[in-house]
Amino acid sequence: MPTALSWEAWTTLGVIGLMLVALVRDIAQPHLVLLGALAPLLILGILTPEDAFAGLSNSAVLTVGALFVVAAGVQNTGALGFTDRLLFAKESNVRMATFRLMSTTAVMSAFLNNTPIVAMLIPRVQAWSERTGVPASKLMIPLSYAAIVGGTITLIGTSTNLVVSGLMEDAGYPPLGLFTLTGVGIPVAVAVIAYFALVGYRLLPDRGGVGEGLDDGLAECLFEARVAQGSPLVGQTVEEAGLRALGDAYLVHLRHGDDVRPATPETVIREGDRLTFTGHSVALDRLLAQPGLARAVAPVEADTTATLPLYEAVIAPSSALVGRTLKEIDFRERYQGVVLAVRRQDTTLDGALGRTLLLAGDLLLVEATPGFDRRWNQRRDEFYLVAPRRDARPRASSGKAGLALGILVAVV
Repeated sequence: MPTALSWEAWTTLGVIGLMLVALVRDIAQPHLVLLGALAPLLILGILTPEDAFAGLSNSAVLTVGALFVVAAGVQNTGALGFTDRLLFAKESNVRMATFRLMSTTAVMSAFLNNTPIVAMLIPRVQAWSERTGVPASKLMIPLSYAAIVGGTITLIGTSTNLVVSGLMEDAGYPPLGLFTLTGVGIPVAVAVIAYFALVGYRLLPDRGGVGEGLDDGLAECLFEARVAQGSPLVGQTVEEAGLRALGDAYLVHLRHGDDVRPATPETVIREGDRLTFTGHSVALDRLLAQPGLARAVAPVEADTTATLPLYEAVIAPSSALVGRTLKEIDFRERYQGVVLAVRRQDTTLDGALGRTLLLAGDLLLVEATPGFDRRWNQRRDEFYLVAPRRDARPRASSGKAGLALGILVAVV
């Protein structure tokens, strides 16, 4: 006779169901949702404190956490910058681009966690697609699959292998070796890469360039980035750093204090330089994802870990901004936002962003906390209109890291 489920079992199923709904609806950051699901089970005595936190002492979880640290260091220092030459040639041959992308990604994914690798390569794929006209949609799925199959080659290639090895060790079996899975992983990786390079790339969707379908309101705007401390770009020329042929943006000049230098191919980049660009606003996030480049101004909420929304605001003739610069008006304090870009109709701006005199009708790209549009749409004397930016910004990879680590703790 089947045995009825106990109240503990029903409670656990209910908590797991609510946790999945919260993750799907993105109610909170993943690690907070997972820990929040653990709390009621702990409070009700369904789990003992030893069971609840046993995963935190598991060697597999600690290894995965260490791999995230290593991968973040590799990404932020630009140690894998040489891969650009391996991955992206000047020609626009989709078959060869797919083969190079998947082969290199699979090799890197065998020894580094695949989530940071994919996060690092996505902006590079988008930039190459814009330069060559090859739709990025033709390369994104091969990128993901290459990271997945590459992770099966070694023990540390994916967190799943480490979890299984940890469970085997807890059960009294010998743990997996670093190359125990290589005999199976390499043939699988070769087969998947060969399929996409020979046949699969023809079946992938053609959704056009990454910038198609976006509003052109900020197609020719002025924005800035800063060369961070310890940046790998320091000492390189503009051409060596790959900041000349950006496709949708153009580097105008470099500013260091009051020293302004034109952005010639031979101009040497220095630490702390402010790089002024003109071009489409979608290039800003891509530039900030490049190792060594940082925001020119701090976010409006310095302690936040979430990505703040973007708004487009059109300056009204009666606004206090007219005839003044962002620095003079102290935009951050007065409007509780940060201006990332400025566009002026039928005019190409080329001065420093914070020192450009603003005029009525100028379009500002503003990063601010939610509610900025509601607050300032009530003040028609300042802005004609404030509207949320329609092109969504990607989430930071730290959220994925928290999700992966939280799932590992819950499983183990």
